[in-house]
Amino acid sequence: MLGQIRRFNRIKRDSEPKESAISVLAEIATDRMTRLLSLLLAFGFALSTAGAQPTIFIVRHAEKADTAGENPELSEVGRTRAEALANLLKDANITAIYTTEFKRTQETAAPLAKATGITPVSVPAKDTATLAAKLRDAKGNILVVGHGNTIPDLLKALGISASVNIGDSDYNELFLVVLDGTARLIHLHYH
Repeated sequence: MLGQIRRFNRIKRDSEPKESAISVLAEIATDRMTRLLSLLLAFGFALSTAGAQPTIFIVRHAEKADTAGENPELSEVGRTRAEALANLLKDANITAIYTTEFKRTQETAAPLAKATGITPVSVPAKDTATLAAKLRDAKGNILVVGHGNTIPDLLKALGISASVNIGDSDYNELFLVVLDGTARLIHLHYH
């Protein structure tokens, strides 16, 4: 990051185009966000292992293709996001992955499942109670890939009182839930 700051100062001093300075600032911001996310993931993992309680990583499926039908696959952007999720969680000691019966959740989980050798378990999207029970009984860290309309209900079923609303175009939200007597929520974004 020090190199990026020096580059920004050089651009400022040499009166290079604004776009160059903006590009460097974006790099610095991305670097800082990546570091912050890594620290938060480590914090969540530390909380999880300290109390022998799982950290549950909950995401909405990645971007879906613009095709007709109720069960579309992921778009190219969605596949890229699924890979980013796998890279983000590859060292999080995930021991179980839950998806729904829909392709978009299964395809979002697929890169991490492949990297970890975990076979995802499919739970019907409407069966929040069953999924919440499985998560409360779980040992280890878990990835859940759900839907914008099912995640708020799942969070409530896990004991999170905060209101969560996921917009139709929001695909980058990451919810960390730590269950240790009182459920705790950390709400992040990933790219």
